[in-house]
Amino acid sequence: MLAVISHPDCLGHDVGPMHPESAARLNAINDQIIMSGMEFVLRHYDAPMATRAQIKLAHDPAYVDRVFEIAPSKGAIALDGDTVMSPGTLKAALRASGAGIMGVDLVMKGEAGPVFCAIRPPGHHAEYDKAMGFCVFNNIAVAAAYALNAYGFKRVAIVDFDVHHGNGTEDIFKNEPRVQFCSSFQHPFYPFTGHESDTPNLVSVPLAASTDGPGFRQAISAHWLPALEAFRPEIIFISAGFDAHISDDMSNLRLTEADYAWITAELLKIAQKHGNGRIVSMLEGGYDLGSMARSVVSHLKALLG
Repeated sequence: MLAVISHPDCLGHDVGPMHPESAARLNAINDQIIMSGMEFVLRHYDAPMATRAQIKLAHDPAYVDRVFEIAPSKGAIALDGDTVMSPGTLKAALRASGAGIMGVDLVMKGEAGPVFCAIRPPGHHAEYDKAMGFCVFNNIAVAAAYALNAYGFKRVAIVDFDVHHGNGTEDIFKNEPRVQFCSSFQHPFYPFTGHESDTPNLVSVPLAASTDGPGFRQAISAHWLPALEAFRPEIIFISAGFDAHISDDMSNLRLTEADYAWITAELLKIAQKHGNGRIVSMLEGGYDLGSMARSVVSHLKALLG
């Protein structure tokens, strides 16, 4: 059974009417799931709130405490030039990280097959000690750190196909040999990192603007897939950003739903071979509502095998 974890609190993160990272993203995903008929093959779960201690598994304790202390009860504050906290943000961020933790528990207890977390705010730009790029806490890093600590994994893979480099995830795990981080991203492009990654557990695939599906698949096949096969991950986490889609104005890559289905299927093969099928996927970017929602459904269908 494929599980989808979300929570209405994730809609309460209000970044203003003109911001691309809006609550409409989750509504579009829910609508597309229903229209696709997939509603009947999914099991839905409400995300718990991650505890402060669980967030600190991946983040600087002082940073975490500060976010709790400055969370506004009215109005809004800026954590950085792109990242806003409204009165609903802290709850949303805790639900977003809590979803990944629940996902780990579900796959480890055999209560669900692959898991997809439909959550916001996204997470992969949040570094060890700071917010960045729409991200408050690094949801995928919290989930991976929880898996390492709670279940004693020795080989955890995080793969990130968002159009932007997951600088926060790299920052948190660049010196952690138990974690292999595979990232593809448009380059040069925000946040202008990743192309010089040089530690053995990082597998970076910078993609030139206008790279299409065949170019993406060729690069992934040449770099990610052999590295993952050699690493033999016991669990795979996916930072699932869909903003490299040809219809998304956020970027200049030219992927389609079929490309997201392809990479998902390839990751599922590796997870089934080495990790008993354990996959926890978490929503990152994707700002054209139609293409993002269709891509999520393609991702979910591929996760079902």
